[in-house]
Amino acid sequence: MLPLYDINHARRPALVVKALVLANALAFLWQLSVGLEWSARAYGFIPALFFQDPLGQAYRLLTSMFLHGSFFHILSNMWFLWVFGDNVEDRMGHGGFLLFYLLGGLAAALAQGLFMPGSPIPMIGASGAVSAVLGAYYVLFPRAYVVALVFLILPFLVTLPAGFYLGYWALLQLLQGALGLPGVAWWAHLGGFLFGALLARRFAPRGRRG
Repeated sequence: MLPLYDINHARRPALVVKALVLANALAFLWQLSVGLEWSARAYGFIPALFFQDPLGQAYRLLTSMFLHGSFFHILSNMWFLWVFGDNVEDRMGHGGFLLFYLLGGLAAALAQGLFMPGSPIPMIGASGAVSAVLGAYYVLFPRAYVVALVFLILPFLVTLPAGFYLGYWALLQLLQGALGLPGVAWWAHLGGFLFGALLARRFAPRGRRG
């Protein structure tokens, strides 16, 4: 199910969400100029290197979340951020949301690293940080509605409570991670989601806006 939009109006522009989308787009253009594989090896999060030299390799926790491996990779991550990020930013405020997003990305990378500490494969992508945003949305707006496109024999639209949609999304990450399906950092998705769900109220106390 592809989320198209949520029925949940934010009161003010999502300036940080827009800035993050722009930053990721510019980083991807830079990657195309230097090579996707080279940029991933130079600035992606590599668990094996990190656990050998945490202080020397810590910069990769930050740089990795602004790198992507393909057009589809960056488009899917930025789309989820665009759909769900505005309301979370509205509740947390611009500065609080930016800090939350970055910490969520760090937590997600570490979660993946703990499950695969010896991996020499670079982990890149904003999906861990975006997953933290999804976890926060799940806690803060479970009764909002999400309009999603479903592909069966023919595509059709469904309207679902955000709590159900995001719970279904998290369950898929858990199942695919447990099956060990390659190519995607499933534990980073789950780590980011849990970070967001557990800390959403800390960053957005009840009744707080902007």
